[in-house]
Amino acid sequence: MAQPAGPAAAATGSVDWARVRADFPLLHRAVHDRPLVYFDNANTSQKPATVIEAMDGYYRRYNANVSRAVHQLGSEATEAYEDARRRLARFLNVRADELVLCSGTTFAINLVAYSWALPRLKPGDAILVSRMEHHANIVPWQLVAERTGASVRVAEIRRDGTLDLDALYAAMTPEVKLLAVAHVSNLLGTVNPVRAICREAARRGIVTVVDGSQAVPHRKVDIPAIGCDFYAFTGHKMCGPTGTGALWARRGHLETMPPFIGGGEMIREVSFEGTVYNDPPHKFEAGTPNIAGFVGLGAAVDYLDALGMEAVEAREAELLAHLTAALGDIAGLRILGTAPDKAAVVAFLVEGAHAHDLATLLDLEGVAIRSGQHCAHPLLQFYGVAATCRASLAFYNTHEEIEVFAAALRKVRGLLG
Repeated sequence: MAQPAGPAAAATGSVDWARVRADFPLLHRAVHDRPLVYFDNANTSQKPATVIEAMDGYYRRYNANVSRAVHQLGSEATEAYEDARRRLARFLNVRADELVLCSGTTFAINLVAYSWALPRLKPGDAILVSRMEHHANIVPWQLVAERTGASVRVAEIRRDGTLDLDALYAAMTPEVKLLAVAHVSNLLGTVNPVRAICREAARRGIVTVVDGSQAVPHRKVDIPAIGCDFYAFTGHKMCGPTGTGALWARRGHLETMPPFIGGGEMIREVSFEGTVYNDPPHKFEAGTPNIAGFVGLGAAVDYLDALGMEAVEAREAELLAHLTAALGDIAGLRILGTAPDKAAVVAFLVEGAHAHDLATLLDLEGVAIRSGQHCAHPLLQFYGVAATCRASLAFYNTHEEIEVFAAALRKVRGLLG
């Protein structure tokens, strides 16, 4: 398949961010007769034209099911689907046969919960999770604990939003069989030292699951260097389509884990006397996958790879510094999460204003942010708040948008008294 063009860069190698922004069609629309300012990137990212065109090309030129037909269309579809797996593997520095393609992080973590944890845990065992986890990295472990008699323990955080590492390591007692931790917090932007955490867990024989949903889109991720057992991420946050993502797992785990869902493609031979399963990762990919979505995700990986994740991280750090300074000038505004070297996510409250009211009025100014509990109820309970606003940036955002956002926030702050 033809490779999509990457983003524009100047001859010196520095990225022309204005030309990059032009690659994203949706960013040029208006909302309520105002230019859109899209600051909800932690929720989902926008898509470059190359991703949209790749999906359109699949449906127009070689729409067929994968791994089943020997005709030309089926061969082309299968090659495109498996090529997306290979591109993702190169992007993360892993083997393609260690990547299970799935609908996203939620499915990936549930796969670990039901296929690895459920057959192994027993009464007296413990699962350790951090306070800052997304619900997708809490609820599956609670469900497994209920069925096995294991318990879920919480690793607490400090007020600045960083993990209390001393307490975390002290909590890694012999009963703990699995540790689940976010690489980057979806609400606070805290970047956890997952390499050090996984190293300490491995020394104690604890299996590690890292939620990479907010890391893979914004920084270079080298999974082998992290040293975890499982790493989950979502495609729609990294400029790819919704309904895509993957679970990386050590090959030894994949070979010993039973299938999570049964059906077509995950089998080698079926009879009423028994079934022989396919080799992993296909053993975990029952049914017709989101083929067009993964074609698009492959294009998204190419786009980010051509841009350079170091450039992405540097650009977003620059934007975050501007945003943090701009918000600091607004009376009565409180930021949750002030960890050093955090990702470009700012959760905030404004005194006397409900988060939903702020977000609704900002929308009328053309500014899209998220408000609510952000699938992080235990984290908000720690801070003693019911809801927050969250502004989350991506490399295609601009300094001018930050100024527009700050002005709009001052305006609605005045309206709310």
